[in-house]
Amino acid sequence: MTGTFLFFFAVLLGAVGIGLWLVQVPSAQAASQTQKNVYYWADGKQMVVSGGGDLNRQIVPLSKIPKSMQNAVISAENASFYDDSGVDPMGIARAVVNMAKGGATQSGSTITQQYVKNTYLDQSQTVTRKVKELFISVKVGLDMDKDEILAGYLNTAYYGRGAYGCQAAARAYYDRDCEDLTPSQSAFLASTLNGPNLYDPNGGYGAAATKEANTQRAKDRWEWILRREAAVSRMSKTESQQWITKQFPMPRDPKVATNKQGQIGYLTDLADNYIVANTGISKSKLDKGGYQIHTTFDRSKVDELTKSVGKVYKANIKPKEREVDKHVQFGGASVEPKTGKILAIYGGKDALEHYRNNADYTGVQVGSTFKPFVLAAAMTDGVRDPKGPREQPDSERTLVSPKSVYNGDNKVTLRDYDGTVWHDKDGKEWHQSNDGDEDKGKISLRTAMQFSVNTPFIQLGMDVGTDKVRGAALAAGLSKEQLASITPTFSLGTSAPSAIRLAGAYATFAASGQQADPYSVERVEDKAGTVYDHKEEAKVKRAFDSNVANNVTDVLENVVQRGTGTSAQIGRPAAGKTGTTDENKSAWFSGYTPQLSTAIGMWRVNDQAKSQKFLSMRGVGGQESIHGASFPAQIWADYMRGALRGKPAKAFPVATPIGQKIFGEDASPSPTPTTEKPTETPSESPSESPSESPSESPSGSPTPTDTCDPLDLKCNDNGGNGNGGNQNGGANGGPGGPSTSPTTDDPGGPGGIFGGPSGTRRKE
Repeated sequence: MTGTFLFFFAVLLGAVGIGLWLVQVPSAQAASQTQKNVYYWADGKQMVVSGGGDLNRQIVPLSKIPKSMQNAVISAENASFYDDSGVDPMGIARAVVNMAKGGATQSGSTITQQYVKNTYLDQSQTVTRKVKELFISVKVGLDMDKDEILAGYLNTAYYGRGAYGCQAAARAYYDRDCEDLTPSQSAFLASTLNGPNLYDPNGGYGAAATKEANTQRAKDRWEWILRREAAVSRMSKTESQQWITKQFPMPRDPKVATNKQGQIGYLTDLADNYIVANTGISKSKLDKGGYQIHTTFDRSKVDELTKSVGKVYKANIKPKEREVDKHVQFGGASVEPKTGKILAIYGGKDALEHYRNNADYTGVQVGSTFKPFVLAAAMTDGVRDPKGPREQPDSERTLVSPKSVYNGDNKVTLRDYDGTVWHDKDGKEWHQSNDGDEDKGKISLRTAMQFSVNTPFIQLGMDVGTDKVRGAALAAGLSKEQLASITPTFSLGTSAPSAIRLAGAYATFAASGQQADPYSVERVEDKAGTVYDHKEEAKVKRAFDSNVANNVTDVLENVVQRGTGTSAQIGRPAAGKTGTTDENKSAWFSGYTPQLSTAIGMWRVNDQAKSQKFLSMRGVGGQESIHGASFPAQIWADYMRGALRGKPAKAFPVATPIGQKIFGEDASPSPTPTTEKPTETPSESPSESPSESPSESPSGSPTPTDTCDPLDLKCNDNGGNGNGGNQNGGANGGPGGPSTSPTTDDPGGPGGIFGGPSGTRRKE
């Protein structure tokens, strides 16, 4: 008998040895390494979990898993974890016997065995799989450090609510990072490892998993774990009793972790594009998951912007009643001056239905919202000397004051800077139209901006040079890929910058000439730590002299107080500009306060059509035509009131006199130095008695004069005549033919602000 026993013992040892030799530790299953990307709002609250396959997992190092979580799991699952060999032969023997009898299956009883099952093996319950688990667990126990095994288990275990790993579980149940869990919360999460379907207080599947039954089971298990921690000396009895006497840490109701409906899809796509374009993280790496992405997005402002657009849409746009109301689109963005943080965007009604992000590049022209860049160029570079040598056009220049006077009549003959009539390549003259074909007479640039008169600004662009205008637009922050080809009407807004870029460029004026590129991601982390930090990349540069920017602001503040932008008054100092384009195909309002810059656009395009084309908005919302002063300005004002609620009103910096009061062609033969007093300090609030709606102003050709608009109390003899204007005119085509409109069969074009696919462009 002794010999037989020794023989079988030797056979058993040999079998074990052969098994250990034959069974190799396989590569970790791809599923156990799959992680999600987690996006956070600017305040650190979790926005959404997305990407990285089907499993909600975020791997964190053991240093970010609190001791309370480690102690709770070890106490409940494997108290001898740090002392044992990693296997429980008797536990596996019981499981094998039960399976052989056809009884209930059992999992491995040590943390090492459960880690092996989660990481290296499939989840089948068979004798073969159990034997493999035993041998692999022995090898893993010999080769791996205990802390590494514990971290691996805590990051791969399933806690319920679709959460794999304690970080995902902490977010799913308590909306906080794992490292911030209390010992009480840790004890509850450890209890879910016993079977989350039966321990989630929200209930589970099956008749036995009701909310009431689950809650009671969870409370009992939670209390048992806290007592168990004291029993195995991983918590003092005093602390254990203190937590037990406190209220059970009831988790929040479950939320869908991967919801990308509404604006969330636009926000995460914008952040993804920024990461790929500005960090060393490729798209393929990003798609594999495992990143914690901290964005600049302010949840309250995103909600405010969505609500403001929804209000206007619901009250005015009736696609079931009016055919022309179909395919109306809105887009918007809000940027913080001086930093470039993108605080909010409106990308469309729903990212799951309308895929193009309307806050990013769309190919929509911005019209007269481009005029401030013309004025900035005139005050920065000046107009060229008409008598100067053509081969040296920059040899003599005169800086321009907003008080400078130009001919505001309709269809004035366009001239080159030297006074000669401009001809296109076919030898034809160009006569620019004003909105409504109105004559405005001799008016100052300030008044021309106030009522968005086209003819002064197209001529000013010629006098300064469209190359300088382009330079000013680029300096402000517009992207060269989103600027139109250079023709005289370039100065009137044939370009199509995104709402993000337009808001960012206006933010440069709000920041007294300091330019910061818009950005959407503050920091990116993976399990090893921070892999990108915007603080290390942030660059703020001087785009314009502060007084140039402040003078632009002073002129645009007048637009809101007394011009085409009166519908954008918000009860605090604000500056802005309306914009409308040819055939009423788009309308914009872009404006700012010292704290916030926002651009709102509106257009029509059937984004589901095979051949897409921008459509006229005449008749939309029951209105004869749509201008920047209508729905876009209404949305802008409603949003800004909400976004700035509770924040003190701030006045803009004082604009001091700049440049000379020149007289453009057909206004006066020569430049005249200005001797007028500087513009007064901008008022603290908008005028209580704004002028009539520009569309109701009298038309006709006023008598040439060098006096102010009677309603413009800040003008100080600014050169305008005071007869009203109409809503802002569009860019009426490029000289000598159709405009270089980005209207296309596919309103694509250059990639968006943070990269993306490019479309094709053709003349309409």
